[in-house]
Amino acid sequence: MCLKDMHLPPSALSSSLRIGNVEIRNRIALAPMSGVTDLPFRMLAWRFGAGLVVTEMVASRELVCNAAESWARLKNSGIEPHIVQLAGREAHWMAEAARIVESNGADIIDINMGCPAKKVTGGYSGSALMRDPDHALSLVEATVRAVSVPVTLKMRLGWDENSINAPLIARRAEEVGVQAITIHGRTRMQFYSGKADWDAIHAVRDVISVPLIANGDVDTVADATEILRRSGADAVMVGRSSQGRPWHAGVLAGVRLHPDALEIAQIFAEHYTTMLEFYGLQIGVRHARKHVGWYIERFAPNLSSADKAAILTSTDPALVSERVAAAIANCGVAPVREEMAA
Repeated sequence: MCLKDMHLPPSALSSSLRIGNVEIRNRIALAPMSGVTDLPFRMLAWRFGAGLVVTEMVASRELVCNAAESWARLKNSGIEPHIVQLAGREAHWMAEAARIVESNGADIIDINMGCPAKKVTGGYSGSALMRDPDHALSLVEATVRAVSVPVTLKMRLGWDENSINAPLIARRAEEVGVQAITIHGRTRMQFYSGKADWDAIHAVRDVISVPLIANGDVDTVADATEILRRSGADAVMVGRSSQGRPWHAGVLAGVRLHPDALEIAQIFAEHYTTMLEFYGLQIGVRHARKHVGWYIERFAPNLSSADKAAILTSTDPALVSERVAAAIANCGVAPVREEMAA
């Protein structure tokens, strides 16, 4: 089963892009999201047309110390390019992890300097690094020097509204060899509140020459086109708008149609089954619940509270798969047709 090809004229979003020596097939990227963009999700997003997909955040020190979860997040299954995101707070561990990641087939290594989660920033990783640009750049430089593959950087506008330092860090990151930069148009202290500031991303465009990827609140083709215009970016990264619809990046890139209700039900069933196979039954049922909830919220919003609760608390995979697929198929979701960007 696969979605239908669109056969529409090429758009700016469907054209290719190069990051270092790596060609990206279109300009819509799927954001790395811990607990969301695991291998089953990435495989679907890639098959349905995402320009690039990135692993969940891999903790550098834990990877070097052979933590099972870090190695699981590193896995790939035929997706090219294979892009791995590393997080950490010490240059030594970032460099060592980068070498491991490269030796395990990574085509690009992305550095996480944007995660706002307290458990990450509390360990002085993620967006907390933006509070100390000199230290942050020492991690970036160590990572670049450790490998031969392109290194990219993902960050926010700054820690808070009084420290908007993304342009400074971006310029210095390019100087030490970073080959693409992604900016989420919020500060860390905003988390995901308010509206992403697409115009503020342009200050980074003004000081770098490597590809710039803009991120934050992109849901439609019109959004993607507008964020490119206002930020001056070369590509767009989508995150939360893909939850519950792993085909979404491909739709924005103009390479796929929105699926109809029957296709969505089929995709859900495949996604759910693949997660159970990947994690094992007991862990897989638990990990899949958030995805189940997103599918229901988007495509079976009229499902009763009782039925939804029964599905989300069930440990019977057959019951979950059958009931969710039926709820989606019965809701009659109409395929959306958006005008493609010129």
